[in-house]
Amino acid sequence: MPKIPLSWLAESVALDGASPEDIATSLAKVGLEEEGIHGSGVEGPLVVGRVMSLVKEEQSNGKTINYCRVDVGSFNDPEGPGHKPDNKVDYPPSKGFVCGAHNFVEGDWVVVVLPGATLPGPFPISGRKTYGHWSDGMICSSRELGLGDDHSGIIVLTEMGFSADDLTPGQDAIALLGLDEKTIEINVTPDRGYSFSIRGVAREYSHATGASFTDPASLSVTGAAGDGFPVLIEDHAPVRGNVGCDRFVARIVRGFDPAAASPGWMKQRLEGAGMRSISLAVDVTNYVMLELGQPLHAYDLGTLTAPIVVRRAVPAEEIETLDGTERVLHGEDLLITDSLGGHGARPIGIAGVMGGALTEVSASTTDVLLEAAHFDPITIARTARRHKLGSEASRRFERAVDTSLPPVAVQRAANLLAELGGGAIEDVYTDVNDVPAVEAIEMDVDYPSRIVGVEYSVAQVMDSLTQVGCQVERDGEVLIVTPPTWRADLESPINLVEEVARLQGFDALPSVLPVAPPGRGYTHSQIVRKSVARTLAEAGLTQVLTYPFISEQRLDDCLLPSDDVRRDVIRLANPISAEQPLLRTAIFETLVDAVRVNLGRGAQDVALYETGRAYLGRLVGAIPATYSGTSITPDDVEALNEAIPGQVRRVAGVMAGNKVAAGWDGHATPWKWTDALAMVEKVERACGVVLEISSEVGERQSAAPFHPGRVAIYRLDGEIVGAAGELHPKVCENLGLPARTVAFELLLDPLIEESDGVLMTASPVSGQVLAKEDFAFVVPSAVAAGDLVSAVIEAGDGLVEDARVFDVYTGEQIGSGLKSLAVNVKMRDADHTLSADEVLSVREAIIAAASEKFGALLR
Repeated sequence: MPKIPLSWLAESVALDGASPEDIATSLAKVGLEEEGIHGSGVEGPLVVGRVMSLVKEEQSNGKTINYCRVDVGSFNDPEGPGHKPDNKVDYPPSKGFVCGAHNFVEGDWVVVVLPGATLPGPFPISGRKTYGHWSDGMICSSRELGLGDDHSGIIVLTEMGFSADDLTPGQDAIALLGLDEKTIEINVTPDRGYSFSIRGVAREYSHATGASFTDPASLSVTGAAGDGFPVLIEDHAPVRGNVGCDRFVARIVRGFDPAAASPGWMKQRLEGAGMRSISLAVDVTNYVMLELGQPLHAYDLGTLTAPIVVRRAVPAEEIETLDGTERVLHGEDLLITDSLGGHGARPIGIAGVMGGALTEVSASTTDVLLEAAHFDPITIARTARRHKLGSEASRRFERAVDTSLPPVAVQRAANLLAELGGGAIEDVYTDVNDVPAVEAIEMDVDYPSRIVGVEYSVAQVMDSLTQVGCQVERDGEVLIVTPPTWRADLESPINLVEEVARLQGFDALPSVLPVAPPGRGYTHSQIVRKSVARTLAEAGLTQVLTYPFISEQRLDDCLLPSDDVRRDVIRLANPISAEQPLLRTAIFETLVDAVRVNLGRGAQDVALYETGRAYLGRLVGAIPATYSGTSITPDDVEALNEAIPGQVRRVAGVMAGNKVAAGWDGHATPWKWTDALAMVEKVERACGVVLEISSEVGERQSAAPFHPGRVAIYRLDGEIVGAAGELHPKVCENLGLPARTVAFELLLDPLIEESDGVLMTASPVSGQVLAKEDFAFVVPSAVAAGDLVSAVIEAGDGLVEDARVFDVYTGEQIGSGLKSLAVNVKMRDADHTLSADEVLSVREAIIAAASEKFGALLR
């Protein structure tokens, strides 16, 4: 986020005494939100002083300190000797200070903070006795004033570029050092890269307030483009159709004094904007970048071999960047190279990101080659992220830079080098310009009004777009708009609409609440899903939401066979975590993470459920060819939808520990695998469907992650829709779950579809008397209890209201290969109380059906 020093901003736009808060408010109106208003944090007397005397004193701890008398003008001690406890000597008008730094001598001009002041921290200053002397404050270093990180010595003003002729003892150092500067930090969205500069922010402030704007890029470019330093652009393999570099300007400044220091005002502005001062040549390029928004680079001309060649890297090629790091390059990286060792053979910079160490401007550089170019934003963004090398330059290039700026920025930088470093600018410079012309956009004059819902006049629309910098012509009811070169984000009419609304004022947009159309409510799917969620919550489970990302190891932990359909996963191209690059194929795979988190935090009894989606790779369709035409068609939408991975809705639950905690009235009741089946029954009732429990042994044997002997497989219309039961002991071990943990998972979409059109109403409460009968049938061991119950209900011919198995017995009295199923049957008719004969008739029908279907014998 850029930091904008207000004194610098005032050079390009009339602030007219506006407060920092008012400036921030005005910028927010045009979309530049304030992130903070910063000051130096220095308050109170901070003054210029001249060192009158300096006495070095060795201390008993081995440290050497300086006792200094410093002339601070009107702040000097009002009396002679004796007004401070340690002053036994007559001193000229001055104040005494104890200082541990040794980088200054008598006669130097320094910065002194006096008692009553406050330094950044906050750190209040007072006088105190130390090392046997009274110190009336302190002589300051850069870090103590928040001007930089240097704490090795105190500030010597003449070394910062200030002339001794302009300094006076007691002079206000706050104004001198720019510590009264206020800086606004703003948040810039990716489409507003031009606002990463004083120029861009000044223009936006002008839009917001109507203040007079002076473009700092309006200086004249001297000399002529021609045979300057040779430059060739050889990006022969553009990536995704984008040429990496379409403009490159290079200009030579000779006779530059490498010992010339950056002036104090430049250092202050750089530091206020968040950059540190390095050397004059580097500071100038950074200064112009902050001012205009065009990144530049300075080369030591004596280290270059012509021509410069802009090309893509050869895979595995290497370069040492300015930060001293050796980097291995990717074939998509765009390089600046020179021809030492052959045409374009030596990399001397990663284009738009960082320069190379081999051609860095040094303390011996006298001839400088300035570069300003325009690079493809996508190329720069990908390179910066690939090498984890975000720089001030890359942050601007990846948001698009004004294509007309390079020659102007080079001229501005060359002027500063000539003025401050004594260089001579060569008249002929290089400008390789392949920038395509900006394409005009056609827009109906009433389009902004239709989109925004506010009536804008044609004059308002044209005026707003002209303020932005567009060239606007009207042809009947159509506007032909040519965006300025600094607004690469203006690509279509909808972008122009945003500019109109922004400049006319977002605050002027009326707030209108939409009217809810009558006759609408929840869809059938929403009703069923809410009913399922409510039912499970009422059953004691807690709803959670987990991220759908898993590792490959999770599939192995769940014991999924190699040919299991759930191993047909979707791998993310850009996962949030490299350790979890896959999308889950079942909700259980991520729900267990929530269970483990709760167990890890001390919970002993956990019962969670989640409704959501899982994804299967086999359901991914072929991505259709790019549509051709002016708009996307319903067929295009359908084809794209078909390519989306299958996202079937599911519901899953995991229960661990006890269902009922131990108490004074009884022992704890653990969750059993039958409880998982009971949860499935609740889901069935909530959906209004009846599922069939599969009787195939092979399906239960391969029902990972469940225990093959304690699992139920559910079918709907012959298709498997879920399972419930106890988890396999190995799965519990792999996932860190308690032994005997139970779970269930069902596909919800088939259940919702099956219940669509079924009127889900509450069953009426009958006023008739209930008749009860108990049966104990001896059947083969292979007979499923559910099948027997179904036969009993069917035999009742509508009179059996409910039937449940309440006991199962096996033993010697029954015989080998047999079991006894005790069934409780409830009978009732809606119209009348059943007579004894009717009850007897139903009883006989039940016995006959059980005998016929299962060979059952009544005990």
